[in-house]
Amino acid sequence: MIGVYPTPVERLEKLGMWVKRDDLTSPIYGGNKVRKLERLIPEALARGKKRIITVGAVGSHHVLATAIFAGRAGIAVEASVVPQPRTEHVVENVRADLAAGATLRPARTYVGAGISMALHMRPGTYLVPMGGSNVTGSLGYVDAAKELVAQIEAGELPCPDAIVVTVGSGGTAAGIVAGLAHAGVKATVIGVVVAAPVWFVRFWTRRLVRATYAAAGGKDPRALAAVPLELVTSQLGKGYGEPTDAARRALDVGASAGLHLDLTYTAKCFAGALECVQSARFKNVLYWHTLSSAPLAPLLEQAPSAVPPELERLLR
Repeated sequence: MIGVYPTPVERLEKLGMWVKRDDLTSPIYGGNKVRKLERLIPEALARGKKRIITVGAVGSHHVLATAIFAGRAGIAVEASVVPQPRTEHVVENVRADLAAGATLRPARTYVGAGISMALHMRPGTYLVPMGGSNVTGSLGYVDAAKELVAQIEAGELPCPDAIVVTVGSGGTAAGIVAGLAHAGVKATVIGVVVAAPVWFVRFWTRRLVRATYAAAGGKDPRALAAVPLELVTSQLGKGYGEPTDAARRALDVGASAGLHLDLTYTAKCFAGALECVQSARFKNVLYWHTLSSAPLAPLLEQAPSAVPPELERLLR
C-alpha cells in the first residue's frame, strides 16, 4: 500500500458542503492518482513488468505520481507528453518528473504521443493509459467509494445527495459510480468535465462505469441506474488547462476554506461544486478533492533548475 487511508471528510460550513480530502492520500505526493496506482503498480509487478509507458499533458499529475511511486517500486517510467498552458504549477510538475527519474518524450498531439508509445513498446513493458483510467485503475476508486460508505455508516457525514468530482480521463468518476452502486448507496455523481473532446470524455467515462462495475462483481443494472452520472461541461471554458473566471474565483474561495486548488482541474471542479450548492437542488453536496496538497519542495531538491528546451516548447 502506497497511500494512507481513510482520507478524512470535513464539513465546509460556510460554503454549505462536505469535502473528501483525497489531497491527503500520501504525504509524499497525494491526490486521486495514488488510489489508481494502488491497483496498477501491483498488477505490473505481478506480470513481471519493469517498465511503464504512459501518456499525459506535459504537466500531468498522473505522470508525476506514476514516476514517484512506480519508481519507488523499481519500475522505470517513460511518458509521451503533449502541450499544456504554462503555469508555475505545471513547470514545477515537469521538473519534479525529471527529478523522479521519468523519461519524458515530447509530442505535439495525442495521436503523435500514441505513435511514440507504440514505437517504444518492448517486452517487459506495462502500458498505462492517460490518467491511469482503465478498469484496473478505476477499481482504486471503487475502493475509495466503499471507504466513503464506511465513513457514512460510522456517522462521520450524512449520505451525500450529490458527489462532485473532476472528469478528465474519467477513471475517478467511473470508480465512484461503480463503487456506490456495488455498495447499494444511492447518490448522483456530478462529473465536471475539464478535458476535450467532450464527446470522447462522455463515451469513455460511461464505458468505464459499466466495465468497472462488472469487474467489481456488480451484476444488477438497477443498482447501477440508482447512481446516475451527470457529466457537465459548463466549467470547461476554452478547453483543457485554459483558466476561466469561475475557476479563478473558486481558487480564492477554496484557499479561504483551506483547500489548495489548481486552474487546470480542481478549481473548475470546485466552481461546479459551488454552483451545485447554490442551485439548492441537493441537500448534502460532497466535493471530492483530488489534487495533492503535499509540498513539492522535497521533490524539487534534485530537480533541474529549468525545463529542458524540448519540453519548454510544449508550454503554451
